[in-house]
Amino acid sequence: MNTKTRVLIADDHSMVLEVLSLFLSSQPDLEVLSAGDLDGALKVIADVGPVDVTLLDLNMPGMNGLEGLRRALDASEGKPVAIITGTPTRRVLDETLEMGGAGLIPKTMQARSLANAIRFIASGEVYTPLSLMHEETNTNNNANSPLSDREMTVLNYLGEGKQNKEIAFELELSEATIKMHVRSICTKLSANNRTHAVFIARNTGLL
Repeated sequence: MNTKTRVLIADDHSMVLEVLSLFLSSQPDLEVLSAGDLDGALKVIADVGPVDVTLLDLNMPGMNGLEGLRRALDASEGKPVAIITGTPTRRVLDETLEMGGAGLIPKTMQARSLANAIRFIASGEVYTPLSLMHEETNTNNNANSPLSDREMTVLNYLGEGKQNKEIAFELELSEATIKMHVRSICTKLSANNRTHAVFIARNTGLL
């Protein structure tokens, strides 16, 4: 009787898929299936039945944002489906969990940690990156903040010294949108510039 945890990884980057599959397959308790897009993943599920854990690349063909997650959840008959992405954000995490997903896994995660995250999800738990939970803590601790949730997210990145271009990449937004958020943050905090805004935020407990 096969007691291995069956994992389906779907990613359109062949090198990422090959490396992850190779490592996970070396784990004695994991059996790995793979696909290069959402349709391929759904076909695997249709062919072999719902697997124990499915990981879907957020930006691969067929996903259409998180609509692909909904389709995979429907096909998986209650088995956990999680998102894997190179740009994890609080918004994507929240939307994933709201749709019934089993969590959000960063592609930057070390292979050994990924294997543990898969085991965690297979046990019925939801995986959330610590960095995003830290962001949630900051938001919860500042419920009376004059800033919106998105502005708080941008402010946290400013506190890490990230430039507008880097923040835009992380949040999958345009650089112009980030500039708008930075201007709004400075206005609401009565700051002269982004550096002054971070200084004020740290002195007032926002960061």
